[in-house]
Amino acid sequence: MTTAAVGAPGSPRRYLHSLWLLSARDLKVRYATSALGYLWSILDPLVMSAIYWFVFTQIFQRTVGHEPYIVFLITALLPWVWFNSAVSDFTRAFSKDARLVRSTAIPRTIWVNRIVLSKGIEFLCSLPVLVLFIVFSRPFVELNWGLLLFPVAIVLQTVLLVGLGLLVAPLCVLWSDLERTTKLILRALFYASPVIYGVSDLPGAFETLAAFNPLAGIFALYRVGFFPEEFDPWVIAIGAVTSFGFLALGIVVFRRLERPMLKEL
Repeated sequence: MTTAAVGAPGSPRRYLHSLWLLSARDLKVRYATSALGYLWSILDPLVMSAIYWFVFTQIFQRTVGHEPYIVFLITALLPWVWFNSAVSDFTRAFSKDARLVRSTAIPRTIWVNRIVLSKGIEFLCSLPVLVLFIVFSRPFVELNWGLLLFPVAIVLQTVLLVGLGLLVAPLCVLWSDLERTTKLILRALFYASPVIYGVSDLPGAFETLAAFNPLAGIFALYRVGFFPEEFDPWVIAIGAVTSFGFLALGIVVFRRLERPMLKEL
């Protein structure tokens, strides 16, 4: 992609057009060199789901989640893969295309938003896996009004990711060690988030503490259409407020760090 294609500042229309071009480029590069192509979008969460399903249903006596457990897992694992892959890519968002970042005049938030969009498209492309398991799990899965909240979960996760991206991306340019630190945090966050369990499965104080993880409310929104027991207004409200809080913090931090970051690139 040439600098001219994305370099001219201007209207939101120009920004959105450039955002789409960059995101489409990321997807083409990702799949053009892969023999399996689109299948990579679903293999990771599918394999993870199969492993956890086998461990918790065939080896150990499971006391968390709801039946069918495979659907319970996938409804959180698919958005977790979106979250994990996006945050991982944030650590290299600017250093990967340093020359283009320095030369373009378009708002540099685009280098964060392009990751959120491209990984979000991969997430949407993986949803047929969820649909497939729901079909095979009938009549054990009863769809309900909570399905209307599924798009709300997508919006909230987008807000959270943009905020985190505006924080993580410039900080990783200024302090390179944060890239490895972020990977360690993501590993711990997987188990600290209600992916293989629900918030209601946690005892006392841990349940209250887990509610302040924005992913708890977001995953509850993804699940409530299939498991109405997951609807918890308190957890969901905290998740929404925290997500927008990260967005506001990310905007403030990015504005202050943009110039030092450009000098470092």
